[in-house]
Amino acid sequence: MISEETYYVVDSLGVSHPETIERARVTLPQLFVEGGLGWMIGISLFLIAMLIAAWKAPRWVREIGIGALVFAIFGTLMGLLQILNAMQMFGDVSPAVLCGGLKVTLIPTFYGFIVYFISLIIRVIQKPRI
Repeated sequence: MISEETYYVVDSLGVSHPETIERARVTLPQLFVEGGLGWMIGISLFLIAMLIAAWKAPRWVREIGIGALVFAIFGTLMGLLQILNAMQMFGDVSPAVLCGGLKVTLIPTFYGFIVYFISLIIRVIQKPRI
């Protein structure tokens, strides 16, 4: 889905002109697919295991969260290697293409940090009260 936003830009003479910028809205399923199905499903499996561990084995919650984060960072590093290989093969790459690749590469790490943060929240809730 594409939305249009209107901005007013002032030129060198001080006259403002309306400019329309089209922005694509990104949904969560699109981010899930763009982040790489293998990596995102793997992180989701860590999330499911963490939620089960919160009920069955509470001491493992933080470790599973750390595992999700490490797995996500590994996915990001693999994506960076793919970007560098593509740049080496094609030579001159436009900055827009490079920024798009970096954005897609960082999605698993962002998701991994979310899962790790959830694990920390669960650990705080499960701690005995003083």
